[in-house]
Amino acid sequence: MDWAQISDEGSNQGKSLDQRNAAPPLTVVGGIGYRSQFTTYNFSELNFTMPSANDVRRGQVIKYNGAPHLILETNHRTPGNLRAFVQIKMRNLVYGKSLDQRFSSSDSMDVLMTERKNLEFSYADRDVFAFMDPETYETIELNAELVGDAKNYLTSNGMVEILYVDGKPLTIDLPPSVVLEVAESAEGIKGDTASNVQKPATMETGLVVQVPLFIKEGEKLQISTADGSYMGRAKE
Repeated sequence: MDWAQISDEGSNQGKSLDQRNAAPPLTVVGGIGYRSQFTTYNFSELNFTMPSANDVRRGQVIKYNGAPHLILETNHRTPGNLRAFVQIKMRNLVYGKSLDQRFSSSDSMDVLMTERKNLEFSYADRDVFAFMDPETYETIELNAELVGDAKNYLTSNGMVEILYVDGKPLTIDLPPSVVLEVAESAEGIKGDTASNVQKPATMETGLVVQVPLFIKEGEKLQISTADGSYMGRAKE
């Protein structure tokens, strides 16, 4: 007779047949159940600690007031004899609003899992924007609300970076500038040579940009994605 049999017989002494055949008690930890015939695991003794405000860094995403916030900047301060704190500048990834919030250095922070993917813009169909992963050739579709003003800078085969939070796409990051073709622009007034005079030009994406008078339809321009301003003619 081996040790397991002895242990089993010892543990069953004084028990009814139903009690002996009953399944071991189920212990649920973090949504996962564990059964053990001989051992009771005390998971409360395990130390699962969340990162503190002192640990978070720029670029991470935390859950604050129930919404994901991207950390833009952190400042660690210890004013005199007062307790140390961390001033965090962050942006709400749902509404786009930025805010500054003070946290105690020891405050626990709910840091969310993130992933960044470089995707290629394929096409737009009404309120749906399709992107392709150049590595897997998988196509994902994003709605117009998520894409927002980034639609003004999306051209076929153009690359963007999409931030995934907990497996869901939340924001689109554009390159500093993109090349767009002039779809429509009025001719400049002859004789007007002032260098600071501009005219509106409609780009291929529908974005209207103020450009110099000498710019013509069909030309390709370098456009800032930060403010939609004209930066110059695109280099060949």
